[in-house]
Amino acid sequence: MWPSRTRTETVTCLACGDQVTRSMAREYDKHGDRWDREDKEFEHLCKSCHDDLCHYPRDELEALLVESEAGETDRATFLADYLETVEERYGTLEEES
Repeated sequence: MWPSRTRTETVTCLACGDQVTRSMAREYDKHGDRWDREDKEFEHLCKSCHDDLCHYPRDELEALLVESEAGETDRATFLADYLETVEERYGTLEEES
């Protein structure tokens, strides 16, 4: 069934928590594939938070965050695990001078 045209759908921005109308929000797909819509529920960002995002590809990032237990462990443990995993896979980060 189609939603009523007189009812305005609101969504919550996952970054700032503001309630915005669906038309003023952008879909966010944590898997980076917003075009494959089958069996998906999208989260939303308000336009200003969406504009603040880095829009570069994030290959393997979501899997790396899950593996490093992002959001499930304390910050120090997560950062140590994340850094260790990144260095094992991609080598150490050298600063440009």
